[in-house]
Amino acid sequence: MSEKLNSHIIICENIEEKHEELKEILRGYRVVSFVKDDFLVDDSRGVIAEAYISEADTKYIILGAKSFNAVSQNSLLKILEEPPRNIEFIIITSSKSALLPTVRSRLRVEHFKSEKSYENLELDLKRFDIAQLFAFVKKYDRLKAHDAKELLESLMNLAVNINGVTLSKTQAEAFELAYYLVNLNGRFQTILINLLMTFLPKSVSK
Repeated sequence: MSEKLNSHIIICENIEEKHEELKEILRGYRVVSFVKDDFLVDDSRGVIAEAYISEADTKYIILGAKSFNAVSQNSLLKILEEPPRNIEFIIITSSKSALLPTVRSRLRVEHFKSEKSYENLELDLKRFDIAQLFAFVKKYDRLKAHDAKELLESLMNLAVNINGVTLSKTQAEAFELAYYLVNLNGRFQTILINLLMTFLPKSVSK
């Protein structure tokens, strides 16, 4: 039987590849996987039900997704903190921001990420105007949660590292709020408009 692993979170680029690697590492143990693009409330119910099926030896429950519904994460908090006997949880995701701080605080986090690549966004946030705002929102307003978070990270990189913007307190808080609302599955069009409005000249944004 392979070496035992304790419950932990893995941040990596390729969720499916890491999942297959884990199954090989854990050969000899019982492994139950919940791996998909979006982890929803029904998936958390399945995880909880599986965790309470008693085992004589260690059983690993693997949760893998690009995005985790906030309600589903909250429903897992108690079982992650006080898992049933012989149950270990491994969570795989591609971004730390996919998980609530309350989930991250309960498990050790391991990073297996290469250098971050960002989408090339053709915007100049130092010369931003209302026409650019609406054109940009129209292009990106229907993204799924995990893609929305990637876009927010690319926008942050564009502002700070490419356009050389020193974020104001309002802009920094707008980014934090945007990440939070995406985790709650808020309407991305509204989230994006509210964030980008903070980059408009004050005479326009008022």
